[in-house]
Amino acid sequence: MGQLLRTRGALAPLIHTAGVLLEAQEHLLATLPDELKDHVRVGGYHDGHLTLMTDRAVWLTWLRFERQRLLTLLRQLPAFQELEGLTFKVRPIRPTYMPHERARELPEAAADQLRECARDTTSPRLKKSLERLASHAGHDSK
Repeated sequence: MGQLLRTRGALAPLIHTAGVLLEAQEHLLATLPDELKDHVRVGGYHDGHLTLMTDRAVWLTWLRFERQRLLTLLRQLPAFQELEGLTFKVRPIRPTYMPHERARELPEAAADQLRECARDTTSPRLKKSLERLASHAGHDSK
């Protein structure tokens, strides 16, 4: 695994490209107006052209008007000093998924049922599991 991640490994170019694109994304976000930050992403780099993606045509129009400024800005990065141009695409941008925290409770009556089942079982593993589940009564188990 270590060899794959080293400079001569098979994944090294991919990891390097991902790092360069992340750097471009962060550099770009630092300069975009606040209303655009959630709507523009760096998509990829191929043959001297960096792809910028947006989720709405109105932002695409803005990006086209700002093309030269964005090129100048991105050419400040060492990996993009030879950047030839920008390609723009309208694509849905998925927000980072953050699951909602849910408090889970085990009612005491359910815990009593689990303890009763544990007493009646002959399997030591099942008995231990049921007792562990029953121990969550009255606690937040997230």
